[in-house]
Amino acid sequence: MAKKFTFKKVLKIVGIFLLVVIIALAAAPFLFKDKIKALVLKSINESVDATVAFEDVDLSLFRNFPNATVNIDKLSIINKAPFEGDTLFYAGDVNLKMSIKELFKGDDEPMNLQGFSSSNAVVNVIFNKDGLGNFDIALKDQEEDTSTSESKPFALNIQEYAINNLRFTFLDEGANMKMVLDSLNHTGKGNFAQQKLDLETKTTTKVSFEMDSTNYMKNVTLSLDAVLGIDLDNSKYEFKDNKALINQLPLEFNGFIQMLEDGQLYNLTFKTPTSDFKNFLGLVPEAYAGNINQVKTTGEFKVSGKVDGKLTETTIPKFNIELASNNASFQYPDLPKAVRNIIIDTHIVNETGLMNDTYVNLDQLSFSIDQDVFNAKATIKNVAENPLVDAALKGTINLANVTKAYPVQLDKPLTGILKADVTTKFDMKSVETSQYQNIQNAGTLSLTGFKYEGPEMAKPFEIKSTSLAFNPNQIRLNEFDAKTGSSDLQITGGLDNLYGFLFKKQVLKGSFDMNSSRLVVSDFMAPTTTTSDDGKKTTTEAVKIPDFLDCSISAKATNVVYDNLDLKNVSGNLAIKDEAISLSNLKMDVFGGSIGLNGMVSTKGAKPIFNMDLGLNAVNIAESFTQLEMLKSIAPIANVINGKLNSTIKLSGDLTDDMTPNLKTLTGDLVGQLLSTTVNEKNSTLLTALSSNVKFLDVSKLNLNDIKAALSFKDGKVAVKPIDLTYQDINITVGGTHGFDQTMNYDVQFDVPAKYLGTEVTNLLSKLTPADQQKLERVPITANLTGNFTNPNIKTDLKQATTNLATQIVKLQKEKLVNEGTSALSNLFNGTKDNTTTTDTTKTTTQTPKEDIKEGVKNVIGGFLGGKKKKE
Repeated sequence: MAKKFTFKKVLKIVGIFLLVVIIALAAAPFLFKDKIKALVLKSINESVDATVAFEDVDLSLFRNFPNATVNIDKLSIINKAPFEGDTLFYAGDVNLKMSIKELFKGDDEPMNLQGFSSSNAVVNVIFNKDGLGNFDIALKDQEEDTSTSESKPFALNIQEYAINNLRFTFLDEGANMKMVLDSLNHTGKGNFAQQKLDLETKTTTKVSFEMDSTNYMKNVTLSLDAVLGIDLDNSKYEFKDNKALINQLPLEFNGFIQMLEDGQLYNLTFKTPTSDFKNFLGLVPEAYAGNINQVKTTGEFKVSGKVDGKLTETTIPKFNIELASNNASFQYPDLPKAVRNIIIDTHIVNETGLMNDTYVNLDQLSFSIDQDVFNAKATIKNVAENPLVDAALKGTINLANVTKAYPVQLDKPLTGILKADVTTKFDMKSVETSQYQNIQNAGTLSLTGFKYEGPEMAKPFEIKSTSLAFNPNQIRLNEFDAKTGSSDLQITGGLDNLYGFLFKKQVLKGSFDMNSSRLVVSDFMAPTTTTSDDGKKTTTEAVKIPDFLDCSISAKATNVVYDNLDLKNVSGNLAIKDEAISLSNLKMDVFGGSIGLNGMVSTKGAKPIFNMDLGLNAVNIAESFTQLEMLKSIAPIANVINGKLNSTIKLSGDLTDDMTPNLKTLTGDLVGQLLSTTVNEKNSTLLTALSSNVKFLDVSKLNLNDIKAALSFKDGKVAVKPIDLTYQDINITVGGTHGFDQTMNYDVQFDVPAKYLGTEVTNLLSKLTPADQQKLERVPITANLTGNFTNPNIKTDLKQATTNLATQIVKLQKEKLVNEGTSALSNLFNGTKDNTTTTDTTKTTTQTPKEDIKEGVKNVIGGFLGGKKKKE
């Protein structure tokens, strides 16, 4: 009798089966991994002529069970010559989806792929100047005869696919054109095993496009949900059911695109599904237009178009695109003003299929805010060869009403009245070649009562009035009267190539005259360090001189305030070019004298640099060398000198972010002459210490008139060439070095008359013959100054010099004794006597000249070094 299966046994068997299946599913990746990796390598190596690499290949049976998933990690395809090193394709991961049974096929049987996906991929398609494309990497020697070629490792039977976060870049170096699709997400579902299928797609991306260095689109948001009818036999793709958004503008497409041997065939129509004026606001990115669903609108705005024809190397499809609005208006719910009477009539047309025959007609653009009306119209023709522009602007805009009618994101609202009545007609070749005689301008543009306040400005900026006159050859700035803080500016001049600057990124050329009664530099420069709301301090970048300026400025200012300096009668010429400012004949009254300046400041490199020649004429020494940090570092002792200075200074180095000299990089030299000077030693610890160490010197009585000094500085060190001074009948020579850190190493050489060494020395010298006295009349003494200017260390050889003097006196006295002894012996032998006995009323003493000299030397040294003097 057969045994009955209990429910418990059934569960046990099922459990064992599931366990075996799970173990098999877990073990399968290890069993088939090498096979899959070999198939991937074979598939790639048989197809492309490029450097292909991937980090690993994994197989999973759990992710899409009962299907298998092959994951290729960090796959890259790098071009070979002529695009050596360029990345054609990179993906963080690529996933291939297939049935599990495909894993058990033989090596000669292709595996059918049911789907694929990629994440974080990059695709770069490049055409070089020779017209070669980097995507042409298929092996050139592959056999076309499929009957003799090997079977492919993978066969396509795609049902679905997904692309997540792809960045696609198209660059045509020959046409100077670049298009970027960023953050591209795309999914598709359809049976590619059929020759005709409907593919359901969803796409979102951001589009940027530039040509000839002009940016036409930047991060324009696109989305498209579409059903595409695909005919693989005829390479035809038809738009069936679709919904597209350009920013927030809805569009619907109908028609098809077909791939041909010599190009593509287009037969498309598109239009806005509704005619609500919200469609126009939808063209503006949401970050600027806000939530347009809440905006109250009247009138219509329609976009419609037709594209019909072939795109080949020589032709483009014919097209007619129309943007139209009539008597429309809009008002945001939280803003007080409305924009009314909006008329838009624009056509973009090509009727021949030749690119150069494309033209743009802005027949009318007008609107009004309150009583202010603004009108514009323009045409652009001959777009491919030499674009011709004919435009006119006329109207008034109250800038204060702009933020009251449209949600412009400004920290502070604008104010001012803009009035325009301008016509212009020009061609781009004339702009590029500066043939201004071919440019026709006329009219005026004015701005009054303009006020602006922003984080990049140190103080609110106000333009009282400004006026531009558009002339055939030049745009004249007839008036510019502005104020910021306590500063005022008046500028007149002319611009030579405004259109070249606006349309072709050329430098802006001009010449201006600038006047000011008071110019405070801090009014124009925002602080380099700012504090945010959370208390954090951030440092802004260094000031950069614009690279688009090539202009000259003749400037005059009655009063200029820079830091703590008050400059008077400032005048000079400035030339701005190539991210540098050249200064010439710059003059100013300051420090009771005047300063002339020529030089250059450049911000082109990684660090701003300067090179200056200064001429100081009769400036107050103490003021200039205490108020200018740079001069204070070069000559820190100058603050004790009262008087005037003539000087020439050459210096260069780096600038800091706030455009002040970086003293560590300062290099140059200074030559100066002192005029009508006195010395106040009480202001200097160094001079006070020097006076106390050298008793015979009274620093306050030094004669510095007409003294010439020369010094050089580099790497934070200042070298002073020997300077000759006179104090009474003492000759002094000073020379040495000091650092910007105030450390010093100076030698002071004194040529001192012996009489300044005391009465003892004078008495001893008096006992010498006049000829011997003349030999010892002057004594050299050296003082060495080290440490720093506020804590000096002074050493002199005064003691040694005195000892040397005494030794010389002894020597000369010995010589005298010898001579006298010889004379005495001669007298003795000749019967005469030399009586050296001195008779006093109280006592009689006898002392030799030698003993007298020793006693005198002892008194000299002791007295000079501070010992008690013996009474005579």
